Amino acid sequence: MRAIKAVLVGAILMTANAAHAAWPERPVTVVVPFAPGGIADVVARLVADWLQNAFKQTFIVENQGGGGGIIAAERVAKARPDGYTLMATPIFQITMAPFTHDVTFDPVRDFKPIATVAQSPFVITVGGSFPANTLSELISYVKQKPGELTFGSAGAGSLTHVSSAVFLKSAGLNMIHVPYRGVAPAFTDLLAGHIAMLSASPVEVKPYFESGKVKPLAVTSTERSAQLPGVPTVGETLKSPAVVTYEGVLAPGRTPDDVIDSIAQEIAKAAKDRALLARLEKVGVEPMLGTSQQLAKVIAADTEFWRDTVRELNLKNQ
Repeated sequence: MRAIKAVLVGAILMTANAAHAAWPERPVTVVVPFAPGGIADVVARLVADWLQNAFKQTFIVENQGGGGGIIAAERVAKARPDGYTLMATPIFQITMAPFTHDVTFDPVRDFKPIATVAQSPFVITVGGSFPANTLSELISYVKQKPGELTFGSAGAGSLTHVSSAVFLKSAGLNMIHVPYRGVAPAFTDLLAGHIAMLSASPVEVKPYFESGKVKPLAVTSTERSAQLPGVPTVGETLKSPAVVTYEGVLAPGRTPDDVIDSIAQEIAKAAKDRALLARLEKVGVEPMLGTSQQLAKVIAADTEFWRDTVRELNLKNQ
């Protein structure tokens, strides 16, 4: 009888192992918390294409906007942890959201990091006719007009808003926030002179910069951006926390480690593919194809940063 039980247990274990070893046996859904066409969506599709070729299985990118990315994040956090639902996202969608909104997920417990993919800073920008050509000149000019000048963003609580707010607090400046329904209408008003300042990603700034219609004064990362190498960092002028958005791939929290490792290994291989790196750079991000351990550290650090920053800037539920 014991021998029969041992055989049965062995058969069950072999079946379970075989099931894991066969992953993915069916299409994998990669959820993106934004509408199609944006940077996050394009980056996600590049990663999905790479994984599809690597695993010889379909990886479907599914866009689910709404709630500032929270709806998609909550969906993935609660999804069955079997490796068939992943999320490709700027990680602030999970690291900042718990401090600005009421959410049902924990950014560390409910997600399992797979790999970093890319990073991007923000660019403090003014219109071409604005009377400042450097960050120092901007600071001096705004200090002469406290509470009179405006800055735009892609919406209250967005990183375009927060990156400006962090800079303004560091510089001791008082400007009026004007939220828009996206960064495009904000740029329209910047060019028209209706707002004085806007913070946006390099890829969003570059077309205007090349035409001379805007002046990029500083990037919010600790080092200069490869996209705009001639633009200094905020830190070269004053002490201010870096604000960088990181693109990463995550899975629900209890997804098996062997599945996580399989995906992470394939993304690590992508770090050596010059064609993919060039495509990421063309999109306007800086490639950062790293490990699950690296992404875990970034998530932990980003969560701590936003916990303090949201409180200091009073961004809760904006």
